[in-house]
Amino acid sequence: MVEWILSPVRVGAAMSLLAAYGALCAGVAWQARRRRQALMPTTQGQASDVLVIYASQTGQAEALALQTQQALRLASVGVQLLPIGQLRWEQLQQHPRSLWLLSTTGEGDAPDAALPFVPLLWHPQPPAAGHHAAVLALGDSSYARFCAFGQQVHAWLQRQQVQAELICVDRMDARALGQWQQLLTRWAPAVQWSPDHFKPWILRQRTHLNPGSQGQAVYALELVPADGVLPTWEAGDVAAIQVPADPAHPRDYSIASIPQEGCLQLLVRQAVRANGSWGLASHWLGQGLQLGHTVDIQLRAHAAFRLQGNARRPLILVGNGTGLAGLLGLLKARIAQGEHAQWLVLGERQAHCDALMDAQLQTWLQHGNLQRLDRAWSRDGGSMPYVQHVLLAQAEAVRAWVAQGAAIYVSGSRQGMGDGVHAALLQILGAAALQALQAEHRYCRDLY
Repeated sequence: MVEWILSPVRVGAAMSLLAAYGALCAGVAWQARRRRQALMPTTQGQASDVLVIYASQTGQAEALALQTQQALRLASVGVQLLPIGQLRWEQLQQHPRSLWLLSTTGEGDAPDAALPFVPLLWHPQPPAAGHHAAVLALGDSSYARFCAFGQQVHAWLQRQQVQAELICVDRMDARALGQWQQLLTRWAPAVQWSPDHFKPWILRQRTHLNPGSQGQAVYALELVPADGVLPTWEAGDVAAIQVPADPAHPRDYSIASIPQEGCLQLLVRQAVRANGSWGLASHWLGQGLQLGHTVDIQLRAHAAFRLQGNARRPLILVGNGTGLAGLLGLLKARIAQGEHAQWLVLGERQAHCDALMDAQLQTWLQHGNLQRLDRAWSRDGGSMPYVQHVLLAQAEAVRAWVAQGAAIYVSGSRQGMGDGVHAALLQILGAAALQALQAEHRYCRDLY
C-alpha cells in the first residue's frame, strides 16, 4: 500500500491541472519542442534507447538529467530527454529503458512542473514487464518525507512490473551520485561521466545591506571570473557555491545580475543553525571570504524560473528576504529589453533597516521601469504585514494584470510566504485559473 505524498490541496490541483493541460497541450508542446531542439541536438542515425525523465524544482534534477544525457550520448547510446510533465505511458512503452531524476519539494510534494504527471500515479497502466528503469531521487534528509516523490514514482513503476532501481541522494551527496554514475556504467560500459564545471571567481565587493536589522545580516556580493572570461547565463538561473569546509555539498544561490553587468551578483543572508552555530556557507561568504580571494562556482540553468515565453508579458513579481535576488535578475533582463510592465511586491521586517536594494528599486520606479512597488513590513505593526495580505488587498488589480496576460513569479521562503501567496492567489483567481497559469508557465516559483 503506497502512502500518497500529495496534500488534498495539491491533489485537487493535479486533477484540475490535467484538464487545463489538455486544453493548452498544443501550445505547451510547441514550446517544449523548441526547448528540446535547442538543448538536445539529435544524433544522426541513432535510435532512442533510453528515455531520461526529470522533475526539477530548482534546476538540480534538470542539470543532472542533461549531464546524464550527455554521458550516454558520448557512449553512443540513443537518448531522449523529457520533462516529467510531458510524459505519457505510451512513450515509456516505446523505450526499453528509462532513467528518472526526480526532486522532492516542500514536505514531500512533487515539483510544480510534475503536476500534469501525478494523476498517472493513481491509475494502473498496462504492464511493462520488459522495461528497465532507475530512479535517482533528490532530497534533504532534514525533512520527514525524505525523497518522497522519487520513492513514490519508484513504487508506481514496480506496480507496473517495471524492473526499477532506486538511489536516494541527500543534499547532492557525492557518494550517492557516484552510485548513479556506476549504474550508468553498468548500462553502458563506455560511459564517461563529465566532471562538474566549477571555476574560480574573485570576490570584488561585499556590502552589508541591513545594518541594525532584527534579523541576520544580508550581504550583496559581487564576483568576477578569475580568468577574465565571463560565462553566459539567463535571468532566473542559479550559482552553485563550493564551500571549502564542505566541498561535497555545493549551495545554490539565485543570481541577482545579468551578464551585461559584467559580474555575478548574489544576496546572502547569514544563517544560524538551531544549536546557535553559524551556517557554513553563508558565514564564509558573508565574513570569512576575503576581498580579492576566490570561490569556486558553477552556473546552472534554472529553466522553471527563466522568462522564456514571458519575456514580453506583464509580470507580477512577489518575494521576501533574499528571494529578491532572483526577482532582481528578472527585472534587469526585462528593463534591458525595454519592458516596463512589472509590479514588484516585497516583504521584509522593518522599513527603516530592511529595505533591501531600495535605492535601485526607487530609481526604477521613478524612471518608469517599475509600474508598481508594494512593500510589506512584518514588524512595523501595519495592516498588511505580509506580501499575501498586499495581494489580497489588491485583488482587483491582480485579476486585471492576469487578464492582460501577466505572468506571476514568486521567490523566497516556502513556509509562510510561499504557501501564503499560493493560498492568496487561489482566493483571488480560483483554482482552475491558477492551474492554467501554471500549465502555461505563467505561474513560476523558486522557493526554499
